[in-house]
Amino acid sequence: MRIKKGDTEAEILPKGAYLYSLKIRDKDVILKGNLERPTRGGMAILIPFANRVKNGEYTFEGIKYVLPKNKEGNAIHGLVLDKEFKVMEKREDSITLDYELEHEGYPTKLDCLITYKIFKHGIRVKINVKNIGSKRAPLTVGAHPYFIVSDDWKIITEKEGVKKCINFNKIPTGELIKSQFEHADYDDCFLVNGNIELHSSYSKIKIIRRNMPFVQVYTGVRGAVAIEPMSGAPDAYHNGLGLKILEPDESAYFSFTFKFVI
Repeated sequence: MRIKKGDTEAEILPKGAYLYSLKIRDKDVILKGNLERPTRGGMAILIPFANRVKNGEYTFEGIKYVLPKNKEGNAIHGLVLDKEFKVMEKREDSITLDYELEHEGYPTKLDCLITYKIFKHGIRVKINVKNIGSKRAPLTVGAHPYFIVSDDWKIITEKEGVKKCINFNKIPTGELIKSQFEHADYDDCFLVNGNIELHSSYSKIKIIRRNMPFVQVYTGVRGAVAIEPMSGAPDAYHNGLGLKILEPDESAYFSFTFKFVI
């Protein structure tokens, strides 16, 4: 389904509430989606955990839960990638999609409402999650966009505003150290104060986040840099970094905006 505002156009798929493409003046500013591997292009939505959960299992309020595992032996990228969202509202420049998530590896039931809205040379995404079950809910959310860049890319943030998660086998331990971004290979999580900018000769992108203080930076796809807004760190179910606990009938709101200069 396409939404458009001026010369900015996006295609969103109900499966996974997935941003398949985003163009400005017919120029792709994110990698086109990959339907076979949705976290290798486009922008996937990550609920109810962002990125990895160590060993694909966790204990919450005395009960052990087991999640689907990848080839590393961890759970990854949430539980909604392959789920069919219902279109609740569609306008020329916006779309709202909804899915009720219930899974044997999760304590309760969540209502997940995603809204995309296009504006001139940008897009805003809102994520509303409500606990509609009878048990408390551990929660982090995220998004996995791939921004097209040229080789001279750089990440710009406020001074003294970056801390890096210490990893062991790609899993944050819960420790944070002061850091700064360099032109390097990344599959790392950062706690970043303020806005983030990604500059290259191809385009300039400003990323504005609300209730999503963490970002995962991934450079494993050639010609692109993934800067993933997240409410909590990978493996927050164990390390607690950014973990939100939703009471029954409680809601949580998250949002982020991408502004492009091309």
